[in-house]
Amino acid sequence: MDATYYVAGIDVHKIMLAVVVANVRERELRFECRRFGTTVSELQNLATWLRERAVQEVVMESTAQYWKPVWLALEGQFQLWLAQARSNRGPRRRKTDFRDAKHCVSRLLSDDLRLSYVPDPEQRFWRTLTRTRYQLTRDRVRLQSQLEGLLEECQIKLSSVVSDLLGASGQRILRAIATGENGPSPAASI
Repeated sequence: MDATYYVAGIDVHKIMLAVVVANVRERELRFECRRFGTTVSELQNLATWLRERAVQEVVMESTAQYWKPVWLALEGQFQLWLAQARSNRGPRRRKTDFRDAKHCVSRLLSDDLRLSYVPDPEQRFWRTLTRTRYQLTRDRVRLQSQLEGLLEECQIKLSSVVSDLLGASGQRILRAIATGENGPSPAASI
């Protein structure tokens, strides 16, 4: 059996990463610690540094969405784990970023860490696409309701005349109202 197996722990923040690396096959964990920024070049430096230390697994903790660029920079190079921040709470004491990263590694090794599911890249793409489409549809419906409410307040009963306020006919009528027209143009009646 190989005497080395390196695992890294990362405490992810908005502009800083606290990173620790330890050989988990040693009797007592000794951590090498280093800080990195969160820019693209710093994330590339992080990946290089982890490869130089022959890291096989990386566990990270983040309380917000700041983990995503880190994940993308390391994906495909290491076995990645995302810890739920609440499951990595340590005893009440003064918080330090490196202590949190060390705690992540220790709890991962003791199988005492609640991990979040992160789908593969293709599934993440389809999730983003469908969620964006859903949100755009909701926004369109909300805008249409607000527009209809505004027109009703102005005593313009356009929704009684057209089936879709934001359809082609509805938009032509809205443009005409916006430019000050108050009746059909002579060309429209021919």
